[in-house]
Amino acid sequence: MASGWAQDGAVQEQIDATLDSAVARARQDLPKGESLTHCEVCGEPIAERRRLALPGVRLCLACQAEQEKDARFDSGYNRSASKDSQLR
Repeated sequence: MASGWAQDGAVQEQIDATLDSAVARARQDLPKGESLTHCEVCGEPIAERRRLALPGVRLCLACQAEQEKDARFDSGYNRSASKDSQLR
């Protein structure tokens, strides 16, 4: 299949790189360390079940939901390596 400047397998490499960066970003966002007993944002107690289920948790469920709602993710395209993507 002719695809301009892209080498054979370049599309799959770009897909793999995008997936790898998404996994790395998700791992980076995982909490680390010991869980807090009270939310660092609002000060409300964090449920024991939540602390046991998710080691390193720092926010109560309500604050975590609000933080995730406000989070913005990039488009998910990895355009750093392929010549073909630089031409677009």
